[in-house]
Amino acid sequence: MTSNDTPRDPHPYVGMWVTADGFIRQELLPNGRYDEARGDRRSAYTGSYTVTGNHLDYVDDTGFTATGDVRDGVLFHEHLVLYREFRP
Repeated sequence: MTSNDTPRDPHPYVGMWVTADGFIRQELLPNGRYDEARGDRRSAYTGSYTVTGNHLDYVDDTGFTATGDVRDGVLFHEHLVLYREFRP
């Protein structure tokens, strides 16, 4: 394997982000996709995202766009406040 074949570490924002009440769960996947569940509705929203610094731009699979910003380890996604869920 050459150095160009070395897998890259995922972006630090990759993983699960959850509202304080656990109702909304947004998973940022390492391939630039996201999957958002709302209550019992799995994959309520899916699409792609890009990260520039602390800013995220989302494009839902239906074409809807949204933005988010990470400040002090908290993801502010439009009107939502999501916290990183760390799994052991």
